[in-house]
Amino acid sequence: MTTIKEDTTSEIEESKEPEILVRVKTEAIESESDLSAPFFAFSYNITITNKSSKTIQLINRHWKVFSGGKQIADVKGEGVVGQQPSLRSGDSFEYSSWTVTRDGIGSMYGTFTFHTEDGEFIDVPVPEFELIFKNRSTVH
Repeated sequence: MTTIKEDTTSEIEESKEPEILVRVKTEAIESESDLSAPFFAFSYNITITNKSSKTIQLINRHWKVFSGGKQIADVKGEGVVGQQPSLRSGDSFEYSSWTVTRDGIGSMYGTFTFHTEDGEFIDVPVPEFELIFKNRSTVH
């Protein structure tokens, strides 16, 4: 018997704010999930690139998490993973975090708030991205 794991990674690249690029990559975390509970864990990796000519600082984040078509979490806070990074023109910042859903199909979307060196606040929307837990297939 051979077990084949389907690709559980998805990636989006979006930028509603043309000068700040946000890239998202997600992956199911099988080792932290319990299908009988049900409890599905997902990691997400975010890369933020400052394409503007100004230095920006990430001040806040706001995420909405959905499972089974219903909102299950509304997460707001300062910075990301305990940091409020500053990015000069051309710099990128990458971080990883995780979330859970109650079924194998969920999604997230949100907003990052940045502060520019000119004192301006910019909200950068992160479009909805999927959290999909693909089942294992068994081949005999």
